[in-house]
Amino acid sequence: MVTAELPIASQPLVTFDTSPERYRHWRLSVDGRVATLTLDVDEDGGIRPGYALKLNSYDLGVDIEFHDALQRIRFEHPGVACVVITSAKDRMFCAGANIYMLGASTHAWKVNFCKFTNETRNGMEDSSRNDGLRFVAALNGTTAGGGYEIALACDEIVMVDDRSSAVSLPEVPLLGVLPGTGGLTRVVDKRKVRRDIADLFCTNPDGVRAERAKSWNLVDHIAPPAQFAALVAERAQALCTSSPRPAVERGIELRPLERVIDAAGYHYRHVDVRFDHLRRLVTLVVRAPREAQPQGVEGIVAAGDAWWPLALARELDDALLLLRTNEAQLGLLVIRTEGDPEAVLAADQTLLRHRDHWLVRETIGMLRRTFARIDVTSRSAYAIVDANSCFAGLLYELALAADRSYMLDLTDGDENAPEIALDEFNFGLLPMVNGRSRLETHFLGTPTAVAALSAEAGRRYRAAEALAQGLITLAPDDLDWEDELRMAFEERTALSPDALTAMEANLRFAGSETLEAKVFGRLSAWQNWVFIRPNATGERGALNVFGTGSRPQFDWKRV
Repeated sequence: MVTAELPIASQPLVTFDTSPERYRHWRLSVDGRVATLTLDVDEDGGIRPGYALKLNSYDLGVDIEFHDALQRIRFEHPGVACVVITSAKDRMFCAGANIYMLGASTHAWKVNFCKFTNETRNGMEDSSRNDGLRFVAALNGTTAGGGYEIALACDEIVMVDDRSSAVSLPEVPLLGVLPGTGGLTRVVDKRKVRRDIADLFCTNPDGVRAERAKSWNLVDHIAPPAQFAALVAERAQALCTSSPRPAVERGIELRPLERVIDAAGYHYRHVDVRFDHLRRLVTLVVRAPREAQPQGVEGIVAAGDAWWPLALARELDDALLLLRTNEAQLGLLVIRTEGDPEAVLAADQTLLRHRDHWLVRETIGMLRRTFARIDVTSRSAYAIVDANSCFAGLLYELALAADRSYMLDLTDGDENAPEIALDEFNFGLLPMVNGRSRLETHFLGTPTAVAALSAEAGRRYRAAEALAQGLITLAPDDLDWEDELRMAFEERTALSPDALTAMEANLRFAGSETLEAKVFGRLSAWQNWVFIRPNATGERGALNVFGTGSRPQFDWKRV
């Protein structure tokens, strides 16, 4: 059941849950080991009024359906080994993000739209890399901007050679912005296109046709229209053979989330979100399992989407997305946990024991992608470890994802003293977008600390020892606890949100970069800056005059 007692923001509440029977823009079909996602955008189906989604262009609503379809394939169709992404439009694959939507959107909307799109694209690569779900982009027509970025996230790109269709990244020459969902990074990092060729490609508004696209390594395969469908089918079957996903398995149903939305926050079974608009902070409470959990595969499958680790991942993911889009002024995320840490550790052991089973593997994958949303959130995060906490195993990852952690220090004999416990989930099963575990990133300057902690996995740490081991930031005693937290919250929310976002993005991903870290750090930072420059979004900026017949008016200074 979903209820909304009153609007939380000035704009209508944006939610991220949908289902295939409600799709307006995508069609999902499954034939044995191959699923096909067909993009057929309803021009009049924008998530907000004021623009038409022409030429298979997309907005956040199109991306929400895309994300949901991928989740359906992961959990409801585990026998699928390859997903073909194509278009129902004649000679048009996808024109990318809708330009009129971008031109009319607030800065925050544009940035969060790009972030969600990035996460969905990165999630495709994550599923291919970790779970064996392969992707083929079947470009049956012109493919521009974000449309080509969908293709770049796939394992292989097949393009029709009809002498007219082209691939392009026209954002720089036409719009004065960047390909905002990883296009620049994937062209050079993933497809290894030469820098000078990439420069030529990314500044050509018309793009390149099939033969040149293949010779420049922008696509993998080309075929004339009469042979295109056969080639796509051939490549999909070839990718199926390399997939470890089981050939014959029944999936589970992803039912609508049980969620209540009201003026106080978002309320789920295992997650609770509580607003404090006066202090500009939001408290996120994650609860340990409260009932006995299944130990074997049969019980896990029977529990389906009600199984605690999967239900937690779905609820937490939904809550983070709702907060991102609807509550931008709540600048501090206070992360708390409640329940029995032994119940969390027991659930972890079940996950570890059966990690080769498809449902457990997909659940771990969703936990991995969901926790990564915290890493890239444009919001400060503090973890609070108190007497009611269960920061153990996979839930300790929430504390590691925070910018700081505060742990209540009670006397050694106090049975209410909180404890932290580590297990295998803290040593690489849930990596950040930089490819490292949060613990490895946390201890980048003292790598031997990780090995020492790993050797004692399962040990319980109270505040003084957790502080000595570097597992927490501060450990106030019970006399100072409330004052320390109050001052910490007040000081953080008094700082510039822009400066904090920039600072946190620089501090969270220490060490060498991955493609994903570049997309969320370097590319996102530059795109964020470009979106507020008058060359792109000013009255005469390229985004605002596109399609009017007028030329943009640029400030020619290079800064």
